[in-house]
Amino acid sequence: MATTAHDTTILAALQQALGTDAVIEAGDRLDYFANDVYRSGARPLAVVRPTSIEALQEAVRLCNETGVAMVPRGGGASYTDGYVRQEGGHVLFDTGALDTLEIDEENAIVTCEAGVTWANLKAALDAKGLRTPFWGPFSGIAATVGGSVSQNTLSHGTTMHGISAQSVISMDVVLADGSLLSTSASKATRFYGPDLTGLFTGDCGIFGIKARIRLPLLPVLPKFECLSYAFDSFADYHKASRKAALARLDDSHFGLDLALSQGQIGRQEGVGARLKIAADILRKAPNKLKGLAQLVKMALAGEDAMKAGAYMCHFILEGADQDEATLKAKQLRRLLDGIGREIANSIPTFVHSVPFAPLFNVLGPGGERWVPIHGVLAHDQAVAFDAAFKALIESRKAEMEKLGVWIGTMFSPTGPTGFLYEVALYWPEDRTAYHKATLGEEYLGQQPQFAKNPDASAFVDELKEAIIAVYQEYGAGHFQLGRAYPYQQRLSVEAKSLLSAIKSELDPKGLMNPGALGF
Repeated sequence: MATTAHDTTILAALQQALGTDAVIEAGDRLDYFANDVYRSGARPLAVVRPTSIEALQEAVRLCNETGVAMVPRGGGASYTDGYVRQEGGHVLFDTGALDTLEIDEENAIVTCEAGVTWANLKAALDAKGLRTPFWGPFSGIAATVGGSVSQNTLSHGTTMHGISAQSVISMDVVLADGSLLSTSASKATRFYGPDLTGLFTGDCGIFGIKARIRLPLLPVLPKFECLSYAFDSFADYHKASRKAALARLDDSHFGLDLALSQGQIGRQEGVGARLKIAADILRKAPNKLKGLAQLVKMALAGEDAMKAGAYMCHFILEGADQDEATLKAKQLRRLLDGIGREIANSIPTFVHSVPFAPLFNVLGPGGERWVPIHGVLAHDQAVAFDAAFKALIESRKAEMEKLGVWIGTMFSPTGPTGFLYEVALYWPEDRTAYHKATLGEEYLGQQPQFAKNPDASAFVDELKEAIIAVYQEYGAGHFQLGRAYPYQQRLSVEAKSLLSAIKSELDPKGLMNPGALGF
């Protein structure tokens, strides 16, 4: 893209305001920022990395004055075109340098700047024996608090406490004109009049760029038990997951089908990683003897725990003392009696030990490209959706085999009322600048390399849209909407009118992440 006088003006203004080190306007790094995990877009005009909220405000104000589109980016592990624009010409705001946090123990609140990762937040809170209710997705080594709040996400803490949005007290948001909006008039509660905080959760940055987020604090429950169950049918798995979610005994649980248990999720990366896992299990075990027993149990189980049934569900239960954790495990066993069969608990023990694994899973277990698609279903639609999804895949089986495309599925509660069904697609295809920068040459050098494969990629894109259409048939909702999932089509006339009016009020020029959520 040729540089115009207008482009030169905004670039010079940003460099003057933020410093040249905080503005990337040329080179291969722009290719990295033009990609998410799944898709490539056009290069941004520039990437800015503000190191203070005041610098963020000034950069936003400059873009607004010159009419340049602004796109926020958190940890970058998105796969729904949340920060990828096909039009280009935008300024991408990398919020990763906004990484300070303040722990207010007396008021049980932690205030995070938007770029704080969940892994760093956990490390800071662990030192004080504290946690947030929801405490991060599996990608928390890279995923940021701001990005998770903008996109909505789940994993650790979800069964007991809900998704990321439900753990937010308030936030400060930089609006399109550079002003700073605080979403609550009270430090102590989110619910002081209309819930303005909720308006900015899951907005994908179309209403403003997150600057600070305030989350409540809870004491860490130091003792734990891990349970795993195998099921021969999806219906049995769903029944068990629903019963467990309603009981709210576990902090988090997740399910995997056989393909993911043996492949993407089940793999362990080398001897060094295994030794680290063993050390962590011993360190976190209620006592050293129990820790050694757990390691022996995992070693004896080997890979059997990863192929014990068509579906497997893994639970992490926590307690203030070992008696409480053991009692919760006993209650859960009673609930699931007769639905599935208990198996070795290798996988949840691994996850408890290493909750935020390296981002190796942005490629498949054989170096394939990867993209997940998900939907949040009402419980009475989950089994019917599963049948319809499997019928779709069966109808495309010959093409998938020809092109080397394969799938796996994983599942999670979103609290007691919702059931997340996630499909992972894998296909042979070359890596992008995102994969190269994220994984590095050393790791990639050990993985199979695929040539460009436009036929397989086009098929995956078509299949992805077909799967989303089936989700829609069964009334599924979605997180991480970006530009990938339908949103406005699902709104009533009144709801669409209200949101359009809010968008016009907060961003009259339409410069905040244009195209996301259909705006």
